[in-house]
Amino acid sequence: MQYDYLIVGAGLFGAVFAHEAKKKGKKCLVIDKRPHIAGNVYCENIEGIHVHKYGAHIFHTSNKEIWEYMNQFAEFNNYINSPIAIYKDELYNLPFNMNTFSKMWGIRTPKEAKEMIAQQIEKLHITEPKNLEEQALSLAGTDVYEKLIKGYTEKQWGRPCTELPAFIIKRLPFRFTYDNNYFNDTYQGIPKGGYTAIVEKMLEGIEVKTNTDYFDFRKEYDNIADKIVFTGMIDEYFGYKLGALEYRSVRFETEVLDTDNYQGNAVVNYTDREVPYTRIIEHKHFEFGKQEKTVISREYSSEWKVGMEPYYPVNNEQNDALFEKYRELAEKETNVIFGGRLGNYKYYDMDKVVEAALLTAKRELLGEDRK
Repeated sequence: MQYDYLIVGAGLFGAVFAHEAKKKGKKCLVIDKRPHIAGNVYCENIEGIHVHKYGAHIFHTSNKEIWEYMNQFAEFNNYINSPIAIYKDELYNLPFNMNTFSKMWGIRTPKEAKEMIAQQIEKLHITEPKNLEEQALSLAGTDVYEKLIKGYTEKQWGRPCTELPAFIIKRLPFRFTYDNNYFNDTYQGIPKGGYTAIVEKMLEGIEVKTNTDYFDFRKEYDNIADKIVFTGMIDEYFGYKLGALEYRSVRFETEVLDTDNYQGNAVVNYTDREVPYTRIIEHKHFEFGKQEKTVISREYSSEWKVGMEPYYPVNNEQNDALFEKYRELAEKETNVIFGGRLGNYKYYDMDKVVEAALLTAKRELLGEDRK
């Protein structure tokens, strides 16, 4: 064999695994069908601004080990994610906090906010939330749900909230302080110089081939490596033979504007259903940019179809049951390791991707050392 590992996908999972394998003296080949490395965290330089080509990525974690691991590849700034939401002609702070409640109801104290929400929840008589709508209503009451959750979420997932699983909404922080920090994590920031530079450092000294589709590549180089680390879609790997899993895709309309500051914030969500995009990202604010021009991206969520770029797995009962069948097939593939958001059909924040990759590498390489 020419390589110890063929790593399919040069995103965070693949890059971390390759980096750790190289440290153990393993020879790796990393391939990616895109024309660049770094997967969905790829940043391109436009007008001196690091543009998050595949959507906003803010690194956040409470795991000190993961934070320190990432900081060996880049210095992070002190960016705090504080998105705002626009509903029709109203503007609200996110996450749901006292600034939100004060604007919505003209109140000032946590006691007033809790009473208002409790009154709304009490009228609904929801004891066991069966779907996202009921979960959101049971957490936030009617007003917050109708103005800030329902339309945005239905655009994002392309389904009524009554058809989405309850757990999705648990990712939204909800608090009774005047604090606009979206995340509760101990560590947070954006790498100075963008994410692409991090992945470049991870892959230093490792052979990388971009514009290389694994399914074409393996026809000619089927036995090029002892093992494969596959971070693509698990159903595609098996030729969709049990049926296709569902994903959501995202597309962006990016433009350069001849102004130094378009919206005053990196992320602005549009929460009413009538506005076709889910949010506008103004990239310069991630790194406190002072450039004369600005770059914005309108983000549109869409149903995934074969050939489109998949972003999020749609984790409902039907898809999770189908994934379990694919996972059983995957376990029989003795020389293939499945990883990442698509390989594991699981929503991961970035820190969880890095953590999973490190754990996978540790198990794999420790096992190799014992042979």
